[in-house]
Amino acid sequence: MQKTQIKDIKSKVGQEVVLAGFIHTIRDQGGIKFLLLRDVSGIAQIVILKSEKEAFDLIKELTLESVVKIVGKVKEEKQAPEGIEVQALTIEVLSKAEPELPIPVSEKSGEETDITKRLDWRWLDLRKPEKLMIFKVWTEMERSLREYLTDAGFIQLCTPSFMMSPSESGADAFEVTYFDRKAYLAQSPQFYKQMAMSAGFEKVFALVPAFRAEPSFTARHMTEFTSWDFEISYVDSHLDVMALEEAMLIKIFTDLNKNLGLNLEVPQVPFPRLTIAQAKELLKGTGVVNIKPGDVNDEEERKLGEIIRERHNSDFLFLTDYPQQARAFYHMRHDGDKNLTKGFDLLYRGLEITTGAQREHRFDVLKAQALERGIALESLEDYLNFFRYGCPPHGGMAWGPARIIMKMLGLQSVKEATYLPRDVKRLRP
Repeated sequence: MQKTQIKDIKSKVGQEVVLAGFIHTIRDQGGIKFLLLRDVSGIAQIVILKSEKEAFDLIKELTLESVVKIVGKVKEEKQAPEGIEVQALTIEVLSKAEPELPIPVSEKSGEETDITKRLDWRWLDLRKPEKLMIFKVWTEMERSLREYLTDAGFIQLCTPSFMMSPSESGADAFEVTYFDRKAYLAQSPQFYKQMAMSAGFEKVFALVPAFRAEPSFTARHMTEFTSWDFEISYVDSHLDVMALEEAMLIKIFTDLNKNLGLNLEVPQVPFPRLTIAQAKELLKGTGVVNIKPGDVNDEEERKLGEIIRERHNSDFLFLTDYPQQARAFYHMRHDGDKNLTKGFDLLYRGLEITTGAQREHRFDVLKAQALERGIALESLEDYLNFFRYGCPPHGGMAWGPARIIMKMLGLQSVKEATYLPRDVKRLRP
């Protein structure tokens, strides 16, 4: 079908156009009728005059969210959205919607249906223009990121989702039947990124699904999510990885403003930084409960976000120098204090969006750190083999893009930023 997108009709005043989309609203004023027609690019006002009898009579049979094709003439009209309307000449129903919608698509501000019901009818929920913007933002973020990575010489990996053993804590892994043996859904591509460092790839990224069997019922957790992962060789420390992340985020925020017309505050470098010990000291007297001495909980993250915003006018905060007990066994430790790791988290508006570190690349040290944690070396045989025959010093990080978008757009849940979210109770649609 040759049709004009609604966003382009302003340049076609006086011309006949073909439009197609969903009926957003219907307004009947007796001798004249109005439709708001919605396509992926915008909403247009359609006027139907009594003189166009066939189209005029058809209106009483139409239902909200029906899909129609309209041939009409573009006119200037001050009262219409964008000062433009289309006078319909013909209307063809391509697909008629049932009259009773399970959830409304056009809702008044502040009256949105409960999120559980909206997710049950996700495809209708996604028809709302503001929901569409979420995925336009996601698409532009990934386009911008790929441009940065390509220009910087990164190589993309497509890592497997089936693993012979868990990549993180075994308690959080989904066990599946794999022919005559057990397998696990990948909690991250971490081990495979490090294998690429051992292979000499130097700079890699993977944009992949990740699976966590966590019985969490929060606005920030899902059992399946998209993970954006990066790893680079020949780092001097985790500070190199942090600097890489700053550069990536500045480009992404700049491109979102330029290409989508957003008005985001582009972050300034360097991002504020606190060690975990400093963060805990800063939180004293705020009334926030300290549950984990070597880590921060959700409430502490939110409070730190408020403090850093007030003191440094920044939405970002790096937390560094986590105790080794709070981090993965493969995180490198500081030379001067073996209890502290060369790892970091990045908070954005009071929510963790990134975990990163310099990894331990020395075979003997890595093996000793695994044994110290009580991890059976047999379960790590393939992973440890990556480091037997030389491996560059390296570090990397993993992003949660849905969490970034959640905070960027002020959404209430990470599920809102996910096309079809999966959590402890949700496996449909």
